[in-house]
Amino acid sequence: MKLIFSATTKYIMGFVLIGALLFLPAWTLNYPGAWLFLALLFVPMLIMGIVLFAKAPDLLQKRLNNKEKEKAQKGVVALSGLMFPVGFVISALDHRFGWSGVPAWLVIVASVLFLIGYGMYAEVMRENAYLSRTVEVQKDQKVISAGLYGAVRHPMYLATLLMFMPMPLILGSFWGLIPFAVYPVAICIRIQNEEKVLTEGLDGYAEYKTKVKYRLVPFIW
Repeated sequence: MKLIFSATTKYIMGFVLIGALLFLPAWTLNYPGAWLFLALLFVPMLIMGIVLFAKAPDLLQKRLNNKEKEKAQKGVVALSGLMFPVGFVISALDHRFGWSGVPAWLVIVASVLFLIGYGMYAEVMRENAYLSRTVEVQKDQKVISAGLYGAVRHPMYLATLLMFMPMPLILGSFWGLIPFAVYPVAICIRIQNEEKVLTEGLDGYAEYKTKVKYRLVPFIW
């Protein structure tokens, strides 16, 4: 019951907060991009939460925990925490004042990329029972090298890139892309620190790095 209460509370608070960040600056509920984005974000989230609660409640608990221990990671989390509200507000103001117009085909492409990222995110959770929102080495943790982890070392972060970067386009804004441009930089910083922690504390991770050469994007980095 405690887990249900915690997950439900965060779900509702997230919906209310993001809704407020979008509809208040837009000063209207007639904001199709915002409704589309909320549906794309929260419907799969609800389904994923129900599945995790039924099949992997421990993993759901880990995903609810966001208290970082690493100093470097706290800065990354703070930067990301600022990026989202600023990006949402700018996108909403863009809708209100008509600063830019995103064509319908690009909104569709952005929505498809978002759902692909969401699907990849779900697959990563299926493959890796040790997946946590914080950088840490868990008790009895083992290196995962199959599936998506055989292509890149951090498929979860690749999934978040596919999800987060198209968000302003789904909301109908080009200007909203500006604050979201910090996300790839934040992810690169997070990965470098995370790999340091895993190499020092997780048996077999150094060997895994020699087998899977790319951190985030195949053939690029």
